[in-house]
Amino acid sequence: MSGEWMLMAHGFANAVYDNQGGGRGDRKVFSSNMLMLMADRPLGQGTLGARGMWSLEPLTIGRKGYPLLLQTGETADGKTPLIDRQHPHDLFMELAATYSLPVGAEGSWFGYVGLPGEPALGPPAFMHRFSGIDNPEAPLTHHWLDSTHISFGVGTLGYIWKRVKLEGSVFTGREPDEDRWDIEAPRFDSSAARVSYNPTPAWALQASYGHLDSPEQLEPEVDTDRFTGSASYHWTREGRHWQTTAAWGRNRSDPGRDLDGFLVETLLNVRKMHTLFGRIESVEKNELFPEGDPLHGKPFMVHKASAGYLYDFPERSAVQWGIGGLGSLHFLPDRVESAYDDTPFSFMIFVRAKL
Repeated sequence: MSGEWMLMAHGFANAVYDNQGGGRGDRKVFSSNMLMLMADRPLGQGTLGARGMWSLEPLTIGRKGYPLLLQTGETADGKTPLIDRQHPHDLFMELAATYSLPVGAEGSWFGYVGLPGEPALGPPAFMHRFSGIDNPEAPLTHHWLDSTHISFGVGTLGYIWKRVKLEGSVFTGREPDEDRWDIEAPRFDSSAARVSYNPTPAWALQASYGHLDSPEQLEPEVDTDRFTGSASYHWTREGRHWQTTAAWGRNRSDPGRDLDGFLVETLLNVRKMHTLFGRIESVEKNELFPEGDPLHGKPFMVHKASAGYLYDFPERSAVQWGIGGLGSLHFLPDRVESAYDDTPFSFMIFVRAKL
């Protein structure tokens, strides 16, 4: 606390050795990282908030991203798509302001503006979900569930009543371009709506829909309608925290077809020292082969299962250190195996500092 202001700082940095197996595999040492600052204070009858989030991944990962089998989305140079690689986050992940105003004993209105910001679409982004927060790799369903968490221009209005939250957003549908250091001009050409329900303190449910105007830089003539649904359950007892999230997303491209993605991830933390985590995904991908390849544009349902462990050393300061690793198996249809090999295995070893 500082006067009427309540201040919060949160962040992490992973130093990762990444070894992706199979015919398309690659190796890299990189750092994924994020710093988030929040401030809230009373203002009038309501509460004013400010949020900022930054990442040095444009430097510590680089334009070409890090190797991640079966991952697709965005571009490194504005000309060629990223395939089997995960793009870095932008320097500016969120610069936003909020204001909430109570209505009666159990309701409130709220507004949110961000440049960049996150519209009301999808579950919490993977680096903010407790079920996925300690997993150093991005999910394959990122562009089916939560890729809009960095949108350059967002305005949201919402209403909360008891355990139900209704939200509507206008935002920029185009995903960030290959210049990860700047702030892009807002367009406010897309829209989304989300309903969230917490039937008990342990359950969090959401369903959302968004229309994204020309989200992909390399396919400017294609719009996308995105549907998502998710459920998270959080169990707590005697220093143990266990959360599991199940989520589904569908991208309906115009012109194009429907592509589905499914995710189940779980994380168990015991007394802030031992963390077990895992993720299973099935995703319909049609971007695994570049133009000119006979399989370009053809959809394939691919599957991935990963599991990992993280040991956190006893806290001796505001920064907690940990070391961990994870392994992943990939399950592919026959027509794709010739490019990737049969059930390729990948692994990561990482050191983490968390604030």
